[in-house]
Amino acid sequence: MRVLPVRDDAVLVELADLDETLALAASLETNPLAGVVDVVPGARTLLITFRPSAALAERVAAEVRTRPLDAIDAGDAPLRRIPVRYNGEDLAEVAKQLGMTADEVVRRHTAAECTVAFVGFAPGFAYLTGGDPLLDVPRRSSPRTRIPAGSVALAGTYSGVYPRESPGGWRLIGTTDLPMWDLGRERPAFLEPGDRVRFDLVDASRATVTAASDSDHAVTEPVEAPSHPVAEPVESSRALEDSAPFDELRDPTVGLEVVSAGLQTVFQDLGRTGYTSMGVSASGALDPAALRAANRLVGNDSAEAALEVVVGGLQLRAHGPQVTAVAGAPVPLTVVRADGERRPAAFHSAIPLDDGDELHLGMASEGVRAYLAVRGGFAEEAVLGSLATDALSGVGPEPVATGRVLDVRAAAAGSIVATEAAPEHPLPRAGEETVLDIVLGPRTDWLTADAVETLTGQAWDVTPQSNRVGVRLSGTPVDRERTEELPSEGCVAGALQIPPNGQPVLFLADHPLTGGYPVIGAVVSDQVAIAGQLPVGARVRFRVRSPFAEIRDPLPSPATTADSPDSPDSPDSIGRDPR
Repeated sequence: MRVLPVRDDAVLVELADLDETLALAASLETNPLAGVVDVVPGARTLLITFRPSAALAERVAAEVRTRPLDAIDAGDAPLRRIPVRYNGEDLAEVAKQLGMTADEVVRRHTAAECTVAFVGFAPGFAYLTGGDPLLDVPRRSSPRTRIPAGSVALAGTYSGVYPRESPGGWRLIGTTDLPMWDLGRERPAFLEPGDRVRFDLVDASRATVTAASDSDHAVTEPVEAPSHPVAEPVESSRALEDSAPFDELRDPTVGLEVVSAGLQTVFQDLGRTGYTSMGVSASGALDPAALRAANRLVGNDSAEAALEVVVGGLQLRAHGPQVTAVAGAPVPLTVVRADGERRPAAFHSAIPLDDGDELHLGMASEGVRAYLAVRGGFAEEAVLGSLATDALSGVGPEPVATGRVLDVRAAAAGSIVATEAAPEHPLPRAGEETVLDIVLGPRTDWLTADAVETLTGQAWDVTPQSNRVGVRLSGTPVDRERTEELPSEGCVAGALQIPPNGQPVLFLADHPLTGGYPVIGAVVSDQVAIAGQLPVGARVRFRVRSPFAEIRDPLPSPATTADSPDSPDSPDSIGRDPR
């Protein structure tokens, strides 16, 4: 076992194989470690995020090394059966590459029992391992831009089912009508880590299933379609909990009409937690401090959802009296009265609007994202307990569209409008340089000896291809030393992933839960919000706060060592801010 740094509040536990990974994940679920926020399994790694106020990286490392890694009895895991029509457009090519017939590919795929190793890429997308080892095919050299939902596919030794339409490079061998992701079910994800899985060959015209016997010989017999106890849509308790306040507090006579949605406007709050086992990331506001401030300024709970506005251009018309506030990226604000009178409004301050008044947001002079809150909060229906809109997975409310009226709830009794000054520190600007501190790891050693110098020795340009998933950077490429495939493993916001072209991608809130490119380091947790405010044309330079080194157990007492505990090289300083 190795424990590697990921960020100042996260570590990656590297294990021998999937069995050890699932065993450690099960141990941490059964007997949670104090301060741990989340655990994300990978092919043979476990990403552990924690609260630095409650746990240190060294303590986490020491604890996980005491946990048993005995293989989990597969018989204890639920068996999920997936009916498949083996009609995929790559089936013939897969058979040709493997030197067998298409029927043999199907027989081997249905004969083996798989295990859900981990979930990532998209909500409900499970990486299935343990199938027939001969079914080992490379990804397509050119990924498809559109793969239909329900496509059954192979990549390497993994099997998977695409839960929604998306791009992808896996080899398509069949289709299923069984939804892998359905918010109408009590358990939206059909597959979760540790589940056992069997694929059943379904003849759609005769409703027959081909099953494999224990002797590895296929036996075909007409049977009823397999039973899928969790596949039927049901009304979940969470959905009922979410809908109650939505229905009770919504007032259709008041709201904010979207006169112009601007470049991009979405609902965001502080994100959804507790769903990583389903492949759902937290998402949430890229600048949480700005969202909290906007809510305080109108008297809301600081975690209330607000509108995240990219660059500016949003125009709203009040239906009934409203109180709004805008924080984050500074934008000029104008109130247009119903009679046409125009007057400026204060940024980072409560803005009262009468019925018919319009609030216009100009273009940001620095930063990228402004947050608009309304007193009482928006009466939108939560998805998995949150109004965060995840651009990658599609989970959450739809982006705000011109012409829509956004319902507003009544303000809570006794709520107080706050008065506070706007933050004095400037946000990043186009053409200017921003310095971000990073923690090196977990895959710094997959890159060349001069990779860190290449990363930190230049200012990187923020490209127009940046979005809520990540900031794409351009500069002198960072070279890889190891070129083999990296098994997918968990990632955090702020991670600097190095794809084959050597141009780093700085992950933001809507990043995939797992990734297969090496991560050289990650922006420290309290500066990720600054990364989310980097405009196109800005330049960013990285400064190493913590060097790359395996995380060791803490020493019995810092006083017994020759090294000062405040030294950047001392064991107790790893993962801490040395300042």
